[in-house]
Amino acid sequence: MTMDYDRLFSADVPSFMRSPVREIFRKVKLSEICSFAGGYPATVTFPVEEIKRLPGVVLEKYGTSVLQYGSTQGAMPLREVLSARYGVPLANIQVTTSSQQGIDVCTRILVDPGDIILTTEPTYLGALQSFKAYRADVRSWEAPLTEEERRRVKFLYVIPDFNNPSGETMPLPERKALVDLARKRDCLIVEDSPYRELRYEGEDVPTLYSLAPERTLHLGSFSKIFAPAFRLGWIFGPEPVLEQIFVCKQALDLCPPVLDQYMAAEFMGAGALDANLVHTREEYRRRRDRMLSLLERYMPEGVTWTRPEGGLFLFLTLPVGIDTVALYDAALARGVAYVAGSFFFLDGSHRNTMRLNFSFIAEEKMEPGLRTLGEIIAGAMA
Repeated sequence: MTMDYDRLFSADVPSFMRSPVREIFRKVKLSEICSFAGGYPATVTFPVEEIKRLPGVVLEKYGTSVLQYGSTQGAMPLREVLSARYGVPLANIQVTTSSQQGIDVCTRILVDPGDIILTTEPTYLGALQSFKAYRADVRSWEAPLTEEERRRVKFLYVIPDFNNPSGETMPLPERKALVDLARKRDCLIVEDSPYRELRYEGEDVPTLYSLAPERTLHLGSFSKIFAPAFRLGWIFGPEPVLEQIFVCKQALDLCPPVLDQYMAAEFMGAGALDANLVHTREEYRRRRDRMLSLLERYMPEGVTWTRPEGGLFLFLTLPVGIDTVALYDAALARGVAYVAGSFFFLDGSHRNTMRLNFSFIAEEKMEPGLRTLGEIIAGAMA
Protein backbone atom coordinates (compact mmCIF):
# COMPACT_ATOMS: atom_id res chain seq x y z
CA MET A 1 0.00 0.00 0.00
CA THR A 2 1.41 3.41 -0.99
CA MET A 3 1.22 6.00 1.77
CA ASP A 4 0.44 9.66 1.12
CA TYR A 5 3.12 11.32 3.23
CA ASP A 6 2.40 14.79 1.85
CA ARG A 7 -0.89 15.07 3.72
CA LEU A 8 0.95 14.57 7.03
CA PHE A 9 3.46 17.38 6.66
CA SER A 10 2.95 20.62 8.57
CA ALA A 11 2.03 23.91 6.95
CA ASP A 12 5.60 25.06 7.55
CA VAL A 13 7.22 22.44 5.29
CA PRO A 14 6.60 24.28 1.98
CA SER A 15 8.49 27.26 3.45
CA PHE A 16 11.70 25.31 3.99
CA MET A 17 14.55 26.41 1.69
CA ARG A 18 17.18 24.05 0.36
CA SER A 19 20.78 25.18 0.71
CA PRO A 20 22.57 25.13 -2.65
CA VAL A 21 25.81 24.52 -0.76
CA ARG A 22 24.45 21.39 0.94
CA GLU A 23 23.05 20.20 -2.38
CA ILE A 24 26.53 20.49 -3.89
CA PHE A 25 27.97 18.39 -1.10
CA ARG A 26 25.36 15.69 -1.75
CA LYS A 27 26.44 15.43 -5.40
CA VAL A 28 30.22 15.37 -5.17
CA LYS A 29 33.11 14.48 -2.90
CA LEU A 30 34.89 17.62 -1.78
CA SER A 31 38.24 15.85 -2.04
CA GLU A 32 37.71 15.30 -5.77
CA ILE A 33 36.96 18.89 -6.86
CA CYS A 34 38.24 22.43 -6.45
CA SER A 35 35.55 23.67 -4.10
CA PHE A 36 35.20 27.36 -3.30
CA ALA A 37 31.60 26.73 -2.23
CA GLY A 38 31.48 25.95 1.48
CA GLY A 39 32.28 28.10 4.48
CA TYR A 40 34.43 25.48 6.18
CA PRO A 41 37.44 26.57 8.23
CA ALA A 42 40.88 25.23 7.33
CA THR A 43 41.64 22.01 9.17
CA VAL A 44 45.20 23.20 9.83
CA THR A 45 43.71 25.78 12.22
CA PHE A 46 42.20 23.11 14.48
CA PRO A 47 44.20 22.83 17.73
CA VAL A 48 44.37 19.04 17.55
CA GLU A 49 46.93 18.52 20.31
CA GLU A 50 44.95 20.73 22.69
CA ILE A 51 41.73 18.92 21.80
CA LYS A 52 43.40 15.59 22.60
CA ARG A 53 44.43 16.92 26.01
CA LEU A 54 41.27 18.77 27.05
CA PRO A 55 38.91 15.87 27.92
CA GLY A 56 41.34 14.53 30.51
CA VAL A 57 41.91 18.00 31.96
CA VAL A 58 38.23 18.79 32.43
CA LEU A 59 37.40 15.31 33.78
CA GLU A 60 40.19 15.67 36.33
CA LYS A 61 39.06 19.19 37.24
CA TYR A 62 35.27 18.77 37.33
CA GLY A 63 34.68 15.03 37.59
CA THR A 64 31.66 13.27 36.14
CA SER A 65 29.58 16.48 36.15
CA VAL A 66 30.95 17.16 32.65
CA LEU A 67 29.23 13.97 31.46
CA GLN A 68 25.84 14.85 32.99
CA TYR A 69 22.98 17.00 31.72
CA GLY A 70 23.79 20.68 32.16
CA SER A 71 22.21 24.09 32.55
CA THR A 72 20.01 25.32 29.73
CA GLN A 73 21.73 28.73 29.93
CA GLY A 74 25.11 27.07 29.48
CA ALA A 75 27.85 25.76 31.73
CA MET A 76 28.92 28.40 34.24
CA PRO A 77 32.68 28.09 33.50
CA LEU A 78 32.02 28.85 29.82
CA ARG A 79 29.72 31.74 30.57
CA GLU A 80 32.34 33.12 32.97
CA VAL A 81 35.16 33.08 30.40
CA LEU A 82 32.86 34.62 27.77
CA SER A 83 31.93 37.33 30.29
CA ALA A 84 35.59 38.05 31.07
CA ARG A 85 36.69 38.07 27.43
CA TYR A 86 33.92 40.27 26.04
CA GLY A 87 33.00 42.35 29.11
CA VAL A 88 29.37 41.20 29.16
CA PRO A 89 27.53 40.44 32.45
CA LEU A 90 26.71 36.79 33.09
CA ALA A 91 23.00 37.56 33.12
CA ASN A 92 23.26 38.70 29.50
CA ILE A 93 24.88 35.50 28.16
CA GLN A 94 23.14 32.43 26.74
CA VAL A 95 25.17 29.53 25.30
CA THR A 96 23.68 27.93 22.18
CA THR A 97 24.16 24.73 20.23
CA SER A 98 25.86 26.58 17.35
CA SER A 99 25.27 30.15 16.23
CA GLN A 100 22.87 28.78 13.61
CA GLN A 101 20.66 27.77 16.52
CA GLY A 102 21.05 31.32 17.78
CA ILE A 103 19.54 32.65 14.56
CA ASP A 104 16.78 30.07 14.67
CA VAL A 105 15.82 30.51 18.32
CA CYS A 106 15.74 34.31 18.03
CA THR A 107 13.36 33.95 15.09
CA ARG A 108 11.33 31.28 16.88
CA ILE A 109 10.57 33.45 19.91
CA LEU A 110 10.02 36.72 18.05
CA VAL A 111 8.34 36.01 14.72
CA ASP A 112 4.81 34.95 13.83
CA PRO A 113 3.89 34.12 10.21
CA GLY A 114 3.70 37.37 8.27
CA ASP A 115 5.88 39.36 10.66
CA ILE A 116 8.62 41.38 8.98
CA ILE A 117 12.36 40.86 9.31
CA LEU A 118 14.62 43.47 7.75
CA THR A 119 18.08 42.57 6.47
CA THR A 120 20.99 44.05 4.59
CA GLU A 121 21.81 42.50 1.22
CA PRO A 122 23.48 40.27 0.27
CA THR A 123 22.87 38.23 3.41
CA TYR A 124 23.58 34.82 4.91
CA LEU A 125 21.65 32.02 3.24
CA GLY A 126 21.32 30.01 6.47
CA ALA A 127 19.52 32.94 8.09
CA LEU A 128 17.10 33.20 5.16
CA GLN A 129 16.39 29.48 5.54
CA SER A 130 15.46 29.99 9.18
CA PHE A 131 13.36 33.09 8.50
CA LYS A 132 11.43 31.39 5.72
CA ALA A 133 10.84 28.30 7.88
CA TYR A 134 8.89 30.51 10.29
CA ARG A 135 7.04 32.12 7.38
CA ALA A 136 8.50 35.57 8.00
CA ASP A 137 8.17 38.37 5.48
CA VAL A 138 11.82 39.26 4.81
CA ARG A 139 12.54 42.72 3.39
CA SER A 140 15.56 44.88 2.64
CA TRP A 141 16.33 47.24 5.51
CA GLU A 142 16.14 50.13 3.03
CA ALA A 143 12.70 49.15 1.69
CA PRO A 144 9.86 51.67 2.21
CA LEU A 145 7.19 50.44 4.62
CA THR A 146 3.62 51.47 5.32
CA GLU A 147 2.59 52.37 8.86
CA GLU A 148 0.94 48.97 9.28
CA GLU A 149 4.06 47.20 8.00
CA ARG A 150 6.28 49.12 10.43
CA ARG A 151 4.27 47.65 13.29
CA ARG A 152 5.06 44.14 12.01
CA VAL A 153 8.84 44.63 11.98
CA LYS A 154 10.39 42.41 14.68
CA PHE A 155 14.11 42.75 14.07
CA LEU A 156 16.90 43.80 11.72
CA TYR A 157 19.32 41.02 10.83
CA VAL A 158 22.87 41.97 9.90
CA ILE A 159 26.40 40.50 9.63
CA PRO A 160 28.44 43.67 10.18
CA ASP A 161 31.92 42.11 10.32
CA PHE A 162 33.19 40.35 7.16
CA ASN A 163 29.75 39.68 5.79
CA ASN A 164 28.81 36.28 4.44
CA PRO A 165 28.82 36.32 1.41
CA SER A 166 30.49 39.61 0.49
CA GLY A 167 33.36 39.70 3.01
CA GLU A 168 32.72 43.41 3.54
CA THR A 169 32.63 45.20 6.90
CA MET A 170 29.94 47.71 7.78
CA PRO A 171 31.53 51.10 8.61
CA LEU A 172 30.68 52.84 11.87
CA PRO A 173 28.40 55.54 10.36
CA GLU A 174 26.27 52.82 8.74
CA ARG A 175 26.12 50.90 12.03
CA LYS A 176 24.93 54.03 13.80
CA ALA A 177 22.32 54.58 11.09
CA LEU A 178 21.08 51.01 11.53
CA VAL A 179 20.81 51.50 15.30
CA ASP A 180 18.90 54.74 14.72
CA LEU A 181 16.51 52.90 12.40
CA ALA A 182 15.94 50.16 14.98
CA ARG A 183 15.17 52.75 17.63
CA LYS A 184 12.88 54.64 15.29
CA ARG A 185 10.96 51.46 14.45
CA ASP A 186 11.22 50.14 18.02
CA CYS A 187 12.54 46.75 16.96
CA LEU A 188 15.46 44.54 17.89
CA ILE A 189 18.74 43.95 16.05
CA VAL A 190 20.15 40.47 15.52
CA GLU A 191 23.89 40.94 15.01
CA ASP A 192 25.39 37.77 13.55
CA SER A 193 29.11 37.87 14.27
CA PRO A 194 30.84 34.50 13.72
CA TYR A 195 33.82 36.04 11.89
CA ARG A 196 34.64 39.06 14.07
CA GLU A 197 37.75 37.46 15.61
CA LEU A 198 39.15 36.79 12.12
CA ARG A 199 40.46 40.25 11.24
CA TYR A 200 43.72 40.28 9.26
CA GLU A 201 44.18 44.00 8.75
CA GLY A 202 42.56 47.31 9.64
CA GLU A 203 40.92 48.39 12.88
CA ASP A 204 38.01 46.83 14.74
CA VAL A 205 34.69 48.64 14.41
CA PRO A 206 32.44 48.78 17.52
CA THR A 207 29.79 46.09 17.63
CA LEU A 208 26.13 46.94 17.30
CA TYR A 209 25.71 45.36 20.72
CA SER A 210 28.09 47.93 22.20
CA LEU A 211 26.12 50.73 20.51
CA ALA A 212 22.66 49.50 21.53
CA PRO A 213 22.80 46.69 24.15
CA GLU A 214 19.18 47.26 25.11
CA ARG A 215 17.93 46.12 21.70
CA THR A 216 20.68 43.94 20.23
CA LEU A 217 21.07 40.16 20.23
CA HIS A 218 24.73 39.51 19.42
CA LEU A 219 25.49 36.01 18.10
CA GLY A 220 28.96 34.48 18.37
CA SER A 221 30.42 31.10 17.47
CA PHE A 222 33.29 28.75 18.26
CA SER A 223 33.01 27.11 14.84
CA LYS A 224 35.45 29.43 13.06
CA ILE A 225 37.82 30.04 15.99
CA PHE A 226 38.02 26.60 17.67
CA ALA A 227 36.40 23.75 15.70
CA PRO A 228 32.91 23.49 14.17
CA ALA A 229 32.33 19.94 15.46
CA PHE A 230 31.83 21.32 18.97
CA ARG A 231 28.59 23.01 17.79
CA LEU A 232 28.83 25.84 20.30
CA GLY A 233 27.81 29.46 20.06
CA TRP A 234 26.49 32.21 22.28
CA ILE A 235 24.01 35.07 22.45
CA PHE A 236 24.57 38.35 24.27
CA GLY A 237 21.32 40.23 24.80
CA PRO A 238 18.76 41.90 27.08
CA GLU A 239 17.65 39.70 30.00
CA PRO A 240 13.91 39.70 29.14
CA VAL A 241 14.64 38.34 25.66
CA LEU A 242 17.19 35.79 26.90
CA GLU A 243 14.65 34.57 29.44
CA GLN A 244 12.30 33.58 26.62
CA ILE A 245 15.18 31.95 24.74
CA PHE A 246 16.00 30.03 27.93
CA VAL A 247 12.46 28.65 28.10
CA CYS A 248 12.38 27.92 24.37
CA LYS A 249 15.66 26.01 24.44
CA GLN A 250 14.30 23.68 27.11
CA ALA A 251 11.99 22.28 24.44
CA LEU A 252 14.71 22.21 21.77
CA ASP A 253 17.77 20.53 23.26
CA LEU A 254 17.55 20.89 27.06
CA CYS A 255 21.14 22.15 27.14
CA PRO A 256 24.13 22.70 24.84
CA PRO A 257 26.71 19.85 24.63
CA VAL A 258 28.12 19.75 28.14
CA LEU A 259 31.57 18.17 27.72
CA ASP A 260 32.17 20.42 24.72
CA GLN A 261 31.35 23.51 26.81
CA TYR A 262 33.83 22.60 29.53
CA MET A 263 36.50 21.92 26.95
CA ALA A 264 35.84 25.28 25.26
CA ALA A 265 35.91 27.03 28.64
CA GLU A 266 39.27 25.47 29.51
CA PHE A 267 40.67 26.25 26.06
CA MET A 268 39.60 29.89 26.19
CA GLY A 269 40.29 30.46 29.89
CA ALA A 270 43.84 29.11 29.69
CA GLY A 271 44.75 31.52 26.87
CA ALA A 272 45.00 28.78 24.24
CA LEU A 273 42.31 30.40 22.09
CA ASP A 274 44.31 33.61 21.73
CA ALA A 275 47.46 31.66 20.93
CA ASN A 276 45.65 29.63 18.27
CA LEU A 277 44.04 32.75 16.79
CA VAL A 278 47.49 34.18 16.02
CA HIS A 279 48.18 31.14 13.84
CA THR A 280 44.64 31.10 12.38
CA ARG A 281 44.67 34.76 11.35
CA GLU A 282 48.06 34.46 9.71
CA GLU A 283 46.97 31.34 7.81
CA TYR A 284 43.82 32.99 6.50
CA ARG A 285 45.61 36.24 5.66
CA ARG A 286 48.00 34.26 3.50
CA ARG A 287 45.18 32.34 1.78
CA ARG A 288 43.21 35.52 1.16
CA ASP A 289 46.24 37.24 -0.33
CA ARG A 290 46.94 34.26 -2.55
CA MET A 291 43.37 34.21 -3.84
CA LEU A 292 43.45 37.95 -4.55
CA SER A 293 46.72 37.53 -6.45
CA LEU A 294 45.34 34.62 -8.49
CA LEU A 295 42.16 36.51 -9.32
CA GLU A 296 44.29 39.32 -10.71
CA ARG A 297 46.11 36.76 -12.85
CA TYR A 298 43.24 34.64 -14.15
CA MET A 299 40.03 36.67 -14.17
CA PRO A 300 39.14 38.36 -17.48
CA GLU A 301 38.79 42.12 -17.73
CA GLY A 302 35.40 43.27 -16.51
CA VAL A 303 35.28 40.98 -13.44
CA THR A 304 35.61 42.70 -10.05
CA TRP A 305 35.76 41.39 -6.47
CA THR A 306 35.71 42.52 -2.86
CA ARG A 307 38.93 42.76 -0.83
CA PRO A 308 37.92 41.72 2.70
CA GLU A 309 39.91 42.72 5.77
CA GLY A 310 38.97 39.42 7.41
CA GLY A 311 36.53 36.53 7.41
CA LEU A 312 36.41 33.63 4.95
CA PHE A 313 34.81 34.94 1.76
CA LEU A 314 35.07 37.34 -1.12
CA PHE A 315 32.42 38.19 -3.70
CA LEU A 316 32.85 38.38 -7.47
CA THR A 317 30.79 40.57 -9.79
CA LEU A 318 30.76 39.65 -13.48
CA PRO A 319 29.54 41.83 -16.34
CA VAL A 320 25.77 42.24 -16.50
CA GLY A 321 24.22 39.45 -18.53
CA ILE A 322 26.54 36.69 -17.30
CA ASP A 323 24.43 34.23 -15.29
CA THR A 324 26.44 32.36 -12.65
CA VAL A 325 23.48 30.07 -11.93
CA ALA A 326 23.47 28.97 -15.58
CA LEU A 327 27.25 28.55 -15.55
CA TYR A 328 27.27 26.35 -12.49
CA ASP A 329 26.82 22.93 -14.10
CA ALA A 330 29.56 23.66 -16.62
CA ALA A 331 31.90 24.64 -13.81
CA LEU A 332 31.08 21.56 -11.75
CA ALA A 333 31.62 19.36 -14.82
CA ARG A 334 35.15 20.76 -14.93
CA GLY A 335 35.66 20.12 -11.24
CA VAL A 336 35.05 23.62 -9.82
CA ALA A 337 32.34 24.60 -7.33
CA TYR A 338 31.21 28.04 -6.17
CA VAL A 339 27.96 29.50 -4.84
CA ALA A 340 25.95 31.75 -7.14
CA GLY A 341 25.48 35.16 -5.55
CA SER A 342 21.77 35.37 -6.36
CA PHE A 343 21.00 32.94 -3.52
CA PHE A 344 22.03 35.64 -1.04
CA PHE A 345 19.55 38.23 -2.37
CA LEU A 346 15.90 38.27 -1.36
CA ASP A 347 14.58 38.49 -4.90
CA GLY A 348 17.14 36.18 -6.51
CA SER A 349 18.67 39.08 -8.42
CA HIS A 350 22.37 39.79 -9.01
CA ARG A 351 22.74 36.61 -11.03
CA ASN A 352 26.07 37.95 -12.29
CA THR A 353 27.73 37.42 -8.89
CA MET A 354 29.32 34.54 -7.00
CA ARG A 355 30.75 33.80 -3.56
CA LEU A 356 34.22 32.27 -3.23
CA ASN A 357 35.62 30.79 -0.01
CA PHE A 358 39.39 30.92 0.47
CA SER A 359 39.73 29.13 3.83
CA PHE A 360 38.95 25.50 3.02
CA ILE A 361 40.26 24.63 -0.44
CA ALA A 362 43.51 22.66 -0.50
CA GLU A 363 46.39 24.98 -1.35
CA GLU A 364 47.46 22.99 -4.40
CA LYS A 365 43.92 23.26 -5.82
CA MET A 366 43.42 27.01 -5.50
CA GLU A 367 45.41 28.01 -8.59
CA PRO A 368 44.07 25.36 -11.01
CA GLY A 369 40.56 25.99 -9.69
CA LEU A 370 40.71 29.74 -10.29
CA ARG A 371 42.42 29.27 -13.65
CA THR A 372 39.57 26.99 -14.75
CA LEU A 373 36.94 29.35 -13.35
CA GLY A 374 38.53 32.24 -15.22
CA GLU A 375 38.39 30.24 -18.46
CA ILE A 376 34.70 29.44 -17.93
CA ILE A 377 33.85 33.08 -17.24
CA ALA A 378 35.88 34.27 -20.22
CA GLY A 379 34.03 31.78 -22.41
CA ALA A 380 30.69 33.10 -21.21
CA MET A 381 31.78 36.68 -21.91
CA ALA A 382 33.01 35.92 -25.44
